Amino acid sequence: MARIRWGASWLSHGRPNHPPVVFAAKIDNAMRLVALDTLAERVGMKRGQGAAEACAMCPSLDVIIDDPAADRAFLEGLADWCDRYTPLVALDGTDGLFLDITGCAHLHGGEKALVDDVLSRLFLLGIEARAVISSSAGLSWAVARYGDAAVIRPEDAERVLAPLPVAALRLPAETTALLERVGLKQVGDLLQAPRASLARRFGPSLLLRLDQARGHEDEPLSPRLPVPSFSAERRLAEPLQEEEHILELARHLSNDVRLFLERHGERGRLFELLLIRVDGRVFRVQAHAAVPLNDADRIAALFRERLQAVHDDLDAGYGFEILRLSVPRSERLDPTQEDFSGIPDESQPLAAFADKLCARFGPDCLTFATLAESHLPERSGGFAPLTDVAAIMEPRPVDEKACPENRPLRIFTHPELVEATAEVPEGAPRSFNWRKTQYRVARAEGPERIAAEWWIDGEDHPTRDYFRVEDQEGRRFWLFREGLYGRETSSPRWFMHGVFA
Repeated sequence: MARIRWGASWLSHGRPNHPPVVFAAKIDNAMRLVALDTLAERVGMKRGQGAAEACAMCPSLDVIIDDPAADRAFLEGLADWCDRYTPLVALDGTDGLFLDITGCAHLHGGEKALVDDVLSRLFLLGIEARAVISSSAGLSWAVARYGDAAVIRPEDAERVLAPLPVAALRLPAETTALLERVGLKQVGDLLQAPRASLARRFGPSLLLRLDQARGHEDEPLSPRLPVPSFSAERRLAEPLQEEEHILELARHLSNDVRLFLERHGERGRLFELLLIRVDGRVFRVQAHAAVPLNDADRIAALFRERLQAVHDDLDAGYGFEILRLSVPRSERLDPTQEDFSGIPDESQPLAAFADKLCARFGPDCLTFATLAESHLPERSGGFAPLTDVAAIMEPRPVDEKACPENRPLRIFTHPELVEATAEVPEGAPRSFNWRKTQYRVARAEGPERIAAEWWIDGEDHPTRDYFRVEDQEGRRFWLFREGLYGRETSSPRWFMHGVFA
């Protein structure tokens, strides 16, 4: 809100002369405060307080309706921005982030320098934030919200944790209130109390949270995005704005990625170009390869087409300061020896064509026919995106059971209801009305009985009896009767499922 109203540099210039700002949402049929700025905290307002009471305390209070979707989008954008420090970024509720910086701190001059860099950059972006580095996620969470340390050594964990309120342990509100009611208001009070008594009175979750904050219990983080196996990055002293310069640098990054891939005997399937703008906005551009690639020129060509497709959405602004090329998905490819015929691999031109079209128009622009393991006609085949040229280049044996000869040329995705006259209980149709036209059957063949897939549709799903029929004018149709007369239903329904010509 402050960035929108007062600009991104409002922290540098100082807070304008403006009343306290709070966000309110409807909770239990009452408008309550869910977020507030430092000035509102200074005048004594708290989260969960009624909005009417807060307005009575400060008549000039600026109350804004909470927008969870906008908050989530902003937090996601901030998590993308934090990729400059580590790829292991996890969301912490609606107002925090966890960064696993194991093995990354030395790249930024140490832990203290990393914290200072994060806070100074966020300050210039107009974002008020607190950051803490410790050996456990629980301790960092507690100190960032209730303490004032920046870097905590493992041996100082209990000393820093002891004076904090019990709310710093991320306990349910009911447990926190019960602890305060019995006089256990600080974490240090819990550290001195017998563990067995705490477990009997407040449950095992209290001890778990306490041990996690002290670093005695592991608390694994779940990164919001998978960590790529290979990546190459450039941090620029002069931001880039022109598309040609971005593509040239992407080609150099492609060459670095190629060396990593060759070293591990793999080739990339999915490539991602991360562009971090000077003002903190992050763009992710992905390109999928139809065949595994480790050629720098072909990788760069993928992004040339992709950048042209997203040109209108890629606003360079004042320029990009960080470019990173990563490989989220790769495949191990065994080396093969080419023959001496001089005939190029037929899949290469097709792969280049597919890569160009999919990069320009999206991965779903090219599809190919596929077979599925199902005996129901509408489920036995379909179309899938062409993500692998080998899927259509390699000859495969045809399963005669999956492709019967008596199937029509055109099968409808959804069978259409018809009105038919037939002999009971299992006779072929004599006439039927389809799409407001009456047809009289001259010849019929069947039935072909197909049972339902009970593991998908349920055991009560009706059976189908299919008939191949020909009308008096020679037109051939494929109809089925749904439900066995007298056993599954007393009034079976007829459907048109396909035409032969």
